[in-house]
Amino acid sequence: MHYGQFCPIAKACEILGERWTLLIIRELLCGSTRFSELQRGLSQISPSLLTKRLAQLVDDEIVIKKSAVGEKKVEYFLTPAGKELAPVVMGLGDWGHRWARSRMEEDELDIELLMLEFFRRIDLKQIPGDGLVAHFCFQGLTTYPNWWIVVEGPEERELCVVHPGKEADITIRSDPRTFCKIWNGDLSFQEAKKKGLITLCGLPVTVRNVSKWLKPGLLANGKLVDQI
Repeated sequence: MHYGQFCPIAKACEILGERWTLLIIRELLCGSTRFSELQRGLSQISPSLLTKRLAQLVDDEIVIKKSAVGEKKVEYFLTPAGKELAPVVMGLGDWGHRWARSRMEEDELDIELLMLEFFRRIDLKQIPGDGLVAHFCFQGLTTYPNWWIVVEGPEERELCVVHPGKEADITIRSDPRTFCKIWNGDLSFQEAKKKGLITLCGLPVTVRNVSKWLKPGLLANGKLVDQI
């Protein structure tokens, strides 16, 4: 993309204006480093296009590509220039939260991204006991209706669609739209429960404190509630 203008906005758009580019940067800001992790957060992008966009970001010195320690696989990290995009991306998200989300179409209720986002926002300090097995069951889904978040320590967390072989401390039953509303801050767990949109069962202390350890999105309620 080339605008043929000296304006800094035009020059920035030449780098950032391609489809998927800002969302790739969003994923990198959220901690994804592997190609597979980026694909999980961007389930609709093709592997070839993701490869192309990453190569462009590397060429533009927004991203650096490194070999993983002791492995043949590579990892991607933001350069200082890339990290400076954090307030830009969050500012765009803030604007989108207030002005561009009046409707959520059914094909936008991406359960994989939704669960990944909740997984990232788990507050380890608020989890009762030494670990957690949380089972999420989504009504109306034929593909991947069941998800598990398993926490065994600060560095041992896993998001999976296959039963982990451990008894769940809490089971949460709902539908994708309700969970998206909770993520966006439009609905609290307490409100959803009162309206019969969500059911929680399991260890009383884990159920009672669900809103403390299972946090909504960074831009819940139309404002930045935390830092990346």
